[in-house]
Amino acid sequence: MQEAPVVVRHTRLQEFISRILGALGMPPHIVEPTARLMVGTDLRGVDSHGVGMLPRYVEWTRGGFIDLAAEPKTVRDDLATALLDAQKGLGYYPSTVAMDMAIAKARAYGVGIVAVRNSNHFGAAANYSMMALPHDMIGLVATNSAYVAMVPTFGRTPMLSTNPLSIAAPAGGEPPFVLDMATTTVAIGKLTIASRWGKPIPEGWAMDPTGKPTTDPKMALAHRLLSPLGGSRQLGGHKGYGLGVMVDILSGILSGGVYGNLFFRSDMPKEKHHNVGHCFAALDPARLRPIEEFKADMDDMLRALKASPKAEGEERIYTAGEPEAECERRRRVEGIPLAPVLVQQVNEIARSLGVPPLA
Repeated sequence: MQEAPVVVRHTRLQEFISRILGALGMPPHIVEPTARLMVGTDLRGVDSHGVGMLPRYVEWTRGGFIDLAAEPKTVRDDLATALLDAQKGLGYYPSTVAMDMAIAKARAYGVGIVAVRNSNHFGAAANYSMMALPHDMIGLVATNSAYVAMVPTFGRTPMLSTNPLSIAAPAGGEPPFVLDMATTTVAIGKLTIASRWGKPIPEGWAMDPTGKPTTDPKMALAHRLLSPLGGSRQLGGHKGYGLGVMVDILSGILSGGVYGNLFFRSDMPKEKHHNVGHCFAALDPARLRPIEEFKADMDDMLRALKASPKAEGEERIYTAGEPEAECERRRRVEGIPLAPVLVQQVNEIARSLGVPPLA
């Protein structure tokens, strides 16, 4: 029988994460956006990228891969573009700094692009694309990872990370369009969630060492053989593969960060160096047309999509970002459900740091 989830208020979860990060040596001005964005991710129902990442962050910090007190350094700053070095920091704080810079540049020049290197995992990409929305701008974000998982089309060895990308665009009366997606069929974090709850994964998410589909999340996590978005070549997997390479170009090669399987064919593991790369862009639609017209057309497009004929047995058509926004409203009232095994993990971390348990 499956254990019941442990339900935690978002305010309590943010306080707990803040205390853990502070006990590990992260300064308060870096703790605040990091804990807030991690909890915001859980509120939106993206359970793979919120507090569920905390055990891994602690592992990487203790292993020397993350400097929790690192301050991002500006390497280049030229008109509409900039390059930051995160100096081995956890990705949340340098990413907020970079996206703020991109928005400021878009306000001045119509578009702003800021790349980041020498970083680490930054959580959910939508955290940063959505930063453009209050400014009536479009946000674009891409990131990679040192840890590969995507098997190229016609290949049998992982060569790229899940390489997510996100775009957020403002609307008028409709909720904004917020797309956040891995370029693999599924994110690694979804496998972790299935493993925590002891649930099988759908066939097509991952492969076993022989290249055959597996429904065992533990086997999938052990071997990290994920198909590109689309799956097989016949179903368009080559498109997901191409998108994954595109993300590596924008976030890794453009910034001077890691790319492909470079981490595993270099001295980076020995040097305790992830060198994750990110790319942040902001675009001001008002430079192309009146913002009211842009938002009105966004509303018209989104409404037309949702009003289109539904497949038999289906009650609703969503646009990207709606399920997450509705989940956030619900979880702010009802709390955030956490897997008991995850609560046990983070409580053990808390105990080792002299921090009171989460629940």
